[in-house]
Amino acid sequence: MVSGTRRIALMAASTVTGVVLLFSYRTSLGGAVPSAAAPGAAAPGIVPDTAAPRAPSSSGSAHPNRPAKTLTVNGTVAQTRWGPVQVQLKITGGRIVAVQVLQRPSGNSHDDEVNGYALPQLRSEVLSAQSANIDTVGGATVTSDGYIESLQAALDAAHRR
Repeated sequence: MVSGTRRIALMAASTVTGVVLLFSYRTSLGGAVPSAAAPGAAAPGIVPDTAAPRAPSSSGSAHPNRPAKTLTVNGTVAQTRWGPVQVQLKITGGRIVAVQVLQRPSGNSHDDEVNGYALPQLRSEVLSAQSANIDTVGGATVTSDGYIESLQAALDAAHRR
């Protein structure tokens, strides 16, 4: 009978140890708990143009050979369970011409591997769709959702301008 009691105690201790280890396991150093603002986050909204101001045209009308103005817009920081995601758009003549990732989940090789294949696919889809109506990337759903959230915020800010 003593050995049966000992066996039950050992199984209970093993179960408790396993549960404690399971709840303390972190899959990413990016942080699972969202914060109000991620350190190093770029301010969302229109990025001021730092180029020298242009002299107004004497005729007051648009010049056909003048290049269209480029608008740079930061999306909000989307807090995902793997870490923050933030994108920046460059819009010229009403078209998205560039998408840059300002923040992404990072901190371990798995995050870097996932982002290495997911972020270029997302960028390509945005440039093709010219909207936030894009598909998520398989295996990177959480990061894709954060990307789309930040992208939509940038587009909203650009349209409010």
